[in-house]
Amino acid sequence: MAFPAGSSPSSGTRKARDTAPDAPPEAPLDALARRLRDTLGPAAVVTDEATRRTYECDGLTSYRCVPGLVVLPESAEQVSQAVRGCHELGIPFVARGSGTGLSGGALPSATGVLIVTSKMRQIIEIDLANRRAIVEPGVLNLAISGAVTGAGYYYAPDPSSQQICSIGGNVAENSGGAHCVKYGFTVHHVTGLEVCTPAGELVWLGAGKAAEAPGYDLTGVFIGSEGTLGIATKVAVKLLRSPEKVTTLLAAFRTIPEAGAAVSAIIAAGLTPAAVEIMDALSIEAAEQAVACGYPEGAGAVLVVELDGPAVEVDAEVAAVREECAQAFEIRVAADAAERAAIWKGRKSAFAAVGRISPDYIVQDGVIPRSALAEVLSEIDAMAAAAGIRVANVFHAGDGNLHPLVLYDGAVDGALHAAEEVSGAILDLCVSRGGSITGEHGVGVDKAAKLPRMFNDVDLETMHLVRCAFDPGGISNPGKVFPTPRLCGEPPRPRAASSAPSTVEAELW
Repeated sequence: MAFPAGSSPSSGTRKARDTAPDAPPEAPLDALARRLRDTLGPAAVVTDEATRRTYECDGLTSYRCVPGLVVLPESAEQVSQAVRGCHELGIPFVARGSGTGLSGGALPSATGVLIVTSKMRQIIEIDLANRRAIVEPGVLNLAISGAVTGAGYYYAPDPSSQQICSIGGNVAENSGGAHCVKYGFTVHHVTGLEVCTPAGELVWLGAGKAAEAPGYDLTGVFIGSEGTLGIATKVAVKLLRSPEKVTTLLAAFRTIPEAGAAVSAIIAAGLTPAAVEIMDALSIEAAEQAVACGYPEGAGAVLVVELDGPAVEVDAEVAAVREECAQAFEIRVAADAAERAAIWKGRKSAFAAVGRISPDYIVQDGVIPRSALAEVLSEIDAMAAAAGIRVANVFHAGDGNLHPLVLYDGAVDGALHAAEEVSGAILDLCVSRGGSITGEHGVGVDKAAKLPRMFNDVDLETMHLVRCAFDPGGISNPGKVFPTPRLCGEPPRPRAASSAPSTVEAELW
């Protein structure tokens, strides 16, 4: 199907139209499409509706919008040209990488431009002497480790989608992964960024190859800003030495509370595993159907614990973890890399595997204190049962980052609404227990309405002032993160007496 009303004509027709005295003004999107075809080439500009529709959502498929225009740049300079055109014409733009986000952060605008960085997959530099690499935003997460593993290095952040998620998206959402309990999130492993500002300028934030940069931590501000401050066009990441030894255990429990108690015991014992993950019976069922992971039969929950470091230290920690998992009815210790991969197979495939047992589902991302695991999971079970909705639980138990998957059938009237109600109630529960509405998936459009549950008006206005400092025109990923549209020219609203922080807010902030 052709470009929407006002589509760009052929060059011959364009000349006749330009000289016609009564020609209507060219629509901004049409003008930008014509301009970018001339500068980037026809293949970089997508106007066909069927092709544009393939970009209508990210991993959160319940939110959909066909972008007005899609641009496929192959370099930072081409990103700059596209954004500069948006800035000059007042057109909103959204950046998109692999599209694996789970909060609607890459949801496009029907009247705007979607700038897709998936063709920017060059590893620009590997500097082992300084343990740094510089990569383009379309480079896949796992590709960095793949490029340096032979030299004894790796890149630590490991989202479950690391085989397909891109570094640009990891930067936007401050992604974590299974090993965040020991190694932290993306922000802890990025030393600098080349950024295309909403005005189309390419600037460098942070230190690049150096360990630190003086002044404000603008790199930290940009990471996790969900595309609202601009687009990362180059990313400088840290490389870590591969540990001397890695051991993975699988402990099977009859119930989730038993597994949660084991996590608390492991942390209380002073151990710092590289990863601590839990899957419940429903998620295990899905994984078995999808990848035949072979977890112990009858398990109400499995706990995956990984330990790494010097061999002597790892051996001692393995023995200690076994002691803290005394309630487990079966414990497996991987003997080699193949057995480690087999243990991780079910956990890494869990999100996709749930599609085997439900046609649709919502992935949530709340955070709670580790000490509240058993209590919160019991409450989630109770609210799901009351609503007649199944919830599969897969989560980073080491840092209390829950990933409840709320299952529903979109073909049934009212099913999506009921699932969203349960999903929202889970986030409210997390905040009420001293947690957060998101640990790594971001706010996007999915959780924007929940942000005031954690922050008062003054907090939100302060955050918005930061955004306006980068993007005074409000064209960079508009409509995301903040609960209501705001204009950068608006004065801060006076704080009402009723907006004083709640007890939970005071504890959090």
